[in-house]
Amino acid sequence: MQQKDSWLLPDGIEEILPADAKHLESLRRRLLDRFACWGYELVIPPFIDFLDSLLIGSGHDLDLQTFKLTDQISGEMLGVRADMTPQVARIDAHHLKHEWPTRLCYYGTVLHTRGDPLEKTRSPMQIGAELYGHAGIDSDIEVIRLMLEMLALTGLLNVHLDLGHVGIYRALSRQAGLSSAQESELFDVLQRKARPELAELIDSYALDQDLKAMFLALPLLNGGTEILAQARQVFTKADAELKQALDDLETIAARLSTLFPSLPVSFDLAELRGYHYHTGVVFAAFTPAVGREIARGGRYDNIGGVFGRARPATGFSADLKLLAALSSANDNVAPERKIFAPCLDDAALAEKIRDLRTAGHTVIQQLPGQAGDGAAMGCTAILEQDNRTWFVRNLA
Repeated sequence: MQQKDSWLLPDGIEEILPADAKHLESLRRRLLDRFACWGYELVIPPFIDFLDSLLIGSGHDLDLQTFKLTDQISGEMLGVRADMTPQVARIDAHHLKHEWPTRLCYYGTVLHTRGDPLEKTRSPMQIGAELYGHAGIDSDIEVIRLMLEMLALTGLLNVHLDLGHVGIYRALSRQAGLSSAQESELFDVLQRKARPELAELIDSYALDQDLKAMFLALPLLNGGTEILAQARQVFTKADAELKQALDDLETIAARLSTLFPSLPVSFDLAELRGYHYHTGVVFAAFTPAVGREIARGGRYDNIGGVFGRARPATGFSADLKLLAALSSANDNVAPERKIFAPCLDDAALAEKIRDLRTAGHTVIQQLPGQAGDGAAMGCTAILEQDNRTWFVRNLA
């Protein structure tokens, strides 16, 4: 028996209707074409993959977001991809095997078991770019520049960039000699920016006062460029790895300031998104219209090691559906011209329709006995015949 509301979709799953689909597809083409201009080659990973491959280096969060099923052929556990980055890393490491830096881009729907609290969709259309084989901050700067160009091409205004570095917390944890359990426990508290809980937790660890002070200062180190100067004061007794992370952030910010003088840049040294996945600089783009990041990325070196080839890596991704919804690209665009053709078995008419379509015009031919004329179907012109010659006449 058919359900009463058989037209309903699962929570967080949506379909895209013609006008929005056209806008989204147009944006996708423009973005991928721009990625190609930077040397990023398109790859298309599979929608379903072995679970182990999908969860490489990703940590607990991605595991919870991944739909799982059993392969009826092999008996292996499969997953519906919740993030495409591990699959692209496999392509670089296992299939391409270049010695030189490799630039790849991708797009496709991913599926999440749960929606983001601020964005209810569970089926984002992920688009992104990855750069493999270069460990310097120049490659980090390149992918940040490409991300910003993607957002500019989308038509987004008032973009704000947030920078962090997971190496800061990782270096502090090593210097403090934290156990895996302590590091994970402290990570959870820092993620929530729960300062009273952080103070209580730090006090329970057998740490010297200098280390305790550095951990307690982490949630406070967020803001403008002045934060880096404050951080150097706070981390005076930190090891060289942490100080190098601060140097990298300062250099990246200075280079971006030269390239994008009007770009607002802030820092959050307690930002640990993707901590189990990223290894260095992390970044995110924000806009006032949305209460969460609209694009994000960072460095994730050596993830390809499990696929047989560890390489430095950095990249970013975004939800194409969100970008399309925010895009102003549709503003002030002239209505599309659609031409209506009569239902006739006429060789000259068929040739005229073929020529118009080849030239890029939209021609909708009437079907026998159909309801609605050209105007009802949104056509702005009609094909008419004069002395055996077919011509286009604009509808009033």
